[in-house]
Amino acid sequence: MATDEEQIRTLIERWAEAVHAGDLDGVLAGHADDIVMYDVPPPYEGVRGIDAYRKSWPGFFQWQAQGGSFEIETLDVTAGADVAFAHALLRCGTPEELAADPGYRLRLTLGLRKEDGRWVVAHEHHSFPITDRGAAEEEVRRVHQRWYDGTAAKDLDGMMAAIAGDVVSYEHEAPLQYVGVDAVREVCARGLGVEGAVSLDVPGLKILVREDLAVAWGLNHVRVVRADGQESGTWSRGTRVFERRDGAWMMVHQHLSFPMDLDTGAARTDLSPSR
Repeated sequence: MATDEEQIRTLIERWAEAVHAGDLDGVLAGHADDIVMYDVPPPYEGVRGIDAYRKSWPGFFQWQAQGGSFEIETLDVTAGADVAFAHALLRCGTPEELAADPGYRLRLTLGLRKEDGRWVVAHEHHSFPITDRGAAEEEVRRVHQRWYDGTAAKDLDGMMAAIAGDVVSYEHEAPLQYVGVDAVREVCARGLGVEGAVSLDVPGLKILVREDLAVAWGLNHVRVVRADGQESGTWSRGTRVFERRDGAWMMVHQHLSFPMDLDTGAARTDLSPSR
């Protein structure tokens, strides 16, 4: 019969394989109903409960499907009679990230308990070390990717997770400014409320990081595909300012605009990078 340490090691290895395969049922298997996960992105208080844990994975699967890896490199397990913990280092990144920084690793700590004779994961803690500007830039880039994924999924809560409560946003529409996350939430809700599929992307995104402040800018591309197949899209200019608060990057300011036709005073919403 396998020892407790061997059972736990097998559970964790199968979990990592399921994550890499995008197998949500496999990821959930072996987890307690009251699981608490401290993940790399917010919320700060963690993801609590198996339902919230389930909802946290689809965005990661979408990122991973583009070529990201999730592989255990080292795993250590310590088990008592009914409580155990494990810690591991994982190769988690795109080929480009790992080529640029071969030592780039995700840190993982797990807390487990025995329920009805079987081990279950009651706590997960994932983190990347803050080592240099390159890592910080990638964290800000991931915030944007979560916005892209949240827009496609019309996940308003997910989109708000990295927006500071005291944000000030200069939106395309009046008034001159929107103050506070609730005001920005209303703007985003209107954008997601259109009939059909909505996508957001900033193809040429540029990011500059200095200590706990970051600035990102680029051309925003919003595309709508309606139920009848009709498509529409706009390009606009966007600048966003982030502050690292409690270890997470939060958007504290946003400035969006369309160019103005000086002859007519009208906004040029028909422009694209090729025109």
